[in-house]
Amino acid sequence: MIRFMLCDDGKAESGGAELLEDWGDRPGSWLWIDLQGEPAASETGLLVDQLGLDEHAVIEAQRPRHPPGFEAYPDYIYLLTKPLTSDSEDLDFSTQQVALFTGPHLLVTRHNQYSRFINTLLQRFTEQGCAGESPLSVTAAITRRVADRYGKVLLDLEHRLDEVEDQLFESRGDRLMQELVGYNTALHKVRRILAYHTNAYRRLRDHFGTSTTPHWRDEFDDIHALMERFHSLAELYQNVIGDLVEGYISLNAHNLNQIMKVLTIVTVIFVPLSLLVGIYGMNFENIPELRSPNGYFVLLGVMLGIASGLLYVFRRVRWL
Repeated sequence: MIRFMLCDDGKAESGGAELLEDWGDRPGSWLWIDLQGEPAASETGLLVDQLGLDEHAVIEAQRPRHPPGFEAYPDYIYLLTKPLTSDSEDLDFSTQQVALFTGPHLLVTRHNQYSRFINTLLQRFTEQGCAGESPLSVTAAITRRVADRYGKVLLDLEHRLDEVEDQLFESRGDRLMQELVGYNTALHKVRRILAYHTNAYRRLRDHFGTSTTPHWRDEFDDIHALMERFHSLAELYQNVIGDLVEGYISLNAHNLNQIMKVLTIVTVIFVPLSLLVGIYGMNFENIPELRSPNGYFVLLGVMLGIASGLLYVFRRVRWL
């Protein structure tokens, strides 16, 4: 699907390929071309042959998997982002690639999947006009939206981690551990994606000089700082999860040691008692106290004394 929107004198006009010709006849206008799921040959013909965009950049944008990046060309800039898909709201997310070719009077957005934010922008411009808007303002809005959505996912995780921390040390269930391990795996992916975005946004910011375009440098510097903050936040949460997992393992190990200590005490107490029972269970006639009327009670007393003595020793050494 190819959508064209021509912005001229604050008014937005949506249509087909005929707007491409109108754009050339209106010097003060700018054109937004949105490509979604178009065949590669059709995209290449439009972007490279008709608009004169760099072929290598277009081919890179068409690859199904490519890390975010930025390149500056004499007449336009190229930014490849990896935002969350429209239905991704938590760490169980999926991403799509959105490529932007931004010039003074041209904006091209290219993506394979439906983008709710881009669709909303196009509808808003068509209904309300595009006064005060430009290809760079749309690029800034899209890049900020990419950062904000990752930030929302991370901030929602913070509340969940507080809940998991309380539950983990109360119940110490395997389900919570599996949840934490899943979060840790997802955060590895988030950190990698945000690291690419941070580098691309930094290069985008540095592209705008402070003397010629201070407004856009400040705008993209703010977006870069936001993405960098979220990257640091993902790292922080990963460390928190690592601490929770280590704490869980330490508590389980401590509980296991306590159980083993109790079992050891019981074993030490019953070993001599079992020895005496085993000896007096032998079928020999010359066993001491075998013929004594009180032999049974004497043996029970000796066994009770041994058990009491061992319990006293364990209490003195603070095993009990």
